[in-house]
Amino acid sequence: MTNVRRHAADAAEITVRLLLDEGRLEATATDDGRGGTQLPDAAHGGGFGLVGPAERVTALGGELRAGPRDGHGWEVRAVFPAGTP
Repeated sequence: MTNVRRHAADAAEITVRLLLDEGRLEATATDDGRGGTQLPDAAHGGGFGLVGPAERVTALGGELRAGPRDGHGWEVRAVFPAGTP
C-alpha cells in the first residue's frame, strides 16, 4: 500500500487478493492509478523499488511479477510454494 501511495496516489481502487490453490499461495495487489501524481520529495522515501520485495519472495522459494495492467494501473503478484500443514 505504501507503493500505491507513492506511485499511484490517484488510485480510486486497490484490491488485495490471497489465493491458496494446488500447493501454492498467490498474493496479488492491484490498483487503478494512472501514476504521475506529484507528491513532495519527502513522501517518496529512499527505497530500492522492487529489488527488496523480489529478494524476500525469492528467499522463500517464490516468484515475484510486477508491471502495468491493461489500460491503466499496476499489479504486483507473488507466488509461493505452500507448506504442508
